[in-house]
Amino acid sequence: MNTYTKEVGKKLNALLEKTYDAEKGFKKAAENIENESLKRYFTKKAEERYTFGHDLKKEISSFNQEIDKGGSVAGTVHRAWMDVKSLFSLDDEESMLEEAIRGEKASVEEYNDVLKEIDLPSSTKNILEAQKKTIENGLYNIKSLEEL
Repeated sequence: MNTYTKEVGKKLNALLEKTYDAEKGFKKAAENIENESLKRYFTKKAEERYTFGHDLKKEISSFNQEIDKGGSVAGTVHRAWMDVKSLFSLDDEESMLEEAIRGEKASVEEYNDVLKEIDLPSSTKNILEAQKKTIENGLYNIKSLEEL
């Protein structure tokens, strides 16, 4: 039987931290972009990550595990890098979109790592698989935004 251990809680909290980072990063990108299609895309992705975080927190707490608060230092540095790139890049929107794509690909890998490395309760596995699928679908659909 799959059990919820402290190790599962630790892995999910790490994923939750990265989800907070992504939400903040997408909000920051939406603030720094003028193209309305990209602004809507980044806003939608921020809202999506907010929902992911809420679902992860609910799942973690349903197994009486402690929930980490806030984002990571790496996420803060990444958002600062996006700010610097937007100041000095001649093509801000393209570089921000490229950063978003890179981050989404990294997110898929992080989900894959959690899904394969630990024995997850079925409810947790279902949540993670659905969130990963949403990110993958977003990557597939982003091709149309690259043309803008």
